[in-house]
Amino acid sequence: MKYNSLSNFAFFFFFSNFSYCQSLEFFNSDRLILGTHKERTASVGVGDIDNDGDADILVANGRHWPGQNRVFVNNGKGVFTVSRPLGNERETSYSTELADFDNDGDLDIAVGNDMAPNYIFINDGNGFFIKGPSFGKKYAPTRNIVVSDIDNDGDIDILITNRGRENEICLNDGKGMFLESIGFGSKNDSTIDVEVADMNGDNHNDLILANRDDQQNYVYLNNGNLKFNIKEPYGTGSDITRSIAISDIDKDGNLDIITANIGEPNVIYFGSNKGTYEKKIVFDESLDRTYSITIGDLDEDGDEDIVVGNVKARNNVFLNLGNGQKWEKIVLSDKKFSTYDIMVFDLNGDRKLDIIESNSDEQNIYYFNRFTPKFP
Repeated sequence: MKYNSLSNFAFFFFFSNFSYCQSLEFFNSDRLILGTHKERTASVGVGDIDNDGDADILVANGRHWPGQNRVFVNNGKGVFTVSRPLGNERETSYSTELADFDNDGDLDIAVGNDMAPNYIFINDGNGFFIKGPSFGKKYAPTRNIVVSDIDNDGDIDILITNRGRENEICLNDGKGMFLESIGFGSKNDSTIDVEVADMNGDNHNDLILANRDDQQNYVYLNNGNLKFNIKEPYGTGSDITRSIAISDIDKDGNLDIITANIGEPNVIYFGSNKGTYEKKIVFDESLDRTYSITIGDLDEDGDEDIVVGNVKARNNVFLNLGNGQKWEKIVLSDKKFSTYDIMVFDLNGDRKLDIIESNSDEQNIYYFNRFTPKFP
């Protein structure tokens, strides 16, 4: 459809799907979807898998029950007109990440499964994948995987959060094999999310854990040898935290922790020179069941904004109006889906961050960012 030649009906539909806040607009239509399937989607991954210069999307399906994971190929305009299955088996996939695990210059795929083996899928260089090695414990309640070169040896490692069991760091041997594993956190932790960042400025990657089930959240400090014996708490001590993001929101030189909580306000905990997280601000006062969070400069003003994905509630954008001290809420749409993952990425090549929703038992949809700067 060409939107510069709209009929009266299309004109009304077009603008009725916008969310407004000054000049920040997000647009969705029945074309901006990832297939027509309504599956138990728990995660999406984004990256240029076929090396053609645009962003493709991987959808991980199978929350609790086996589902078919799918690859969606971008046609260059932010529309996904080609899709194909990932692998021949249906798996209980909860999380997926894209990275060059075997150091051959293209993006491979890691898939984390609930009570089933986790696997790497190796890219042939053209966006087609062969099932490769497994990683981590074969039968664990995996809820999330995160990729990072945590040991600073030049290859990409994988971190696994296992709800109710010990979490894992799977170290890459440089060739995409993960034969060595290190545990982190407590065996009793209900860890759902983990982020990797140098929180205390010692050039070592630390771990920031989001624990569910009314547990204390912690920052685990790296001693430089992947030992995480020192930990610093953040939060109330009895939060139900589902997702986190890390950024220096207030631009004071210390990294902050942005939390997505279930049934309680969403909070930013500001880092300090003391290495503690006592200062905080509530950016979302609602009691929504927030399952996912992501950050990015959506309005191109030089600071990080926040997007939250909620379960059975509307998803929202929070605009940063001044170093994390004041926030403006924008409702992304009136739809009340169960969004398990939410991401920002430039899908159509206009250098604006678009928003992708991973919805369970509903279509997975995305929104184009139609932000236009206003000049005085």
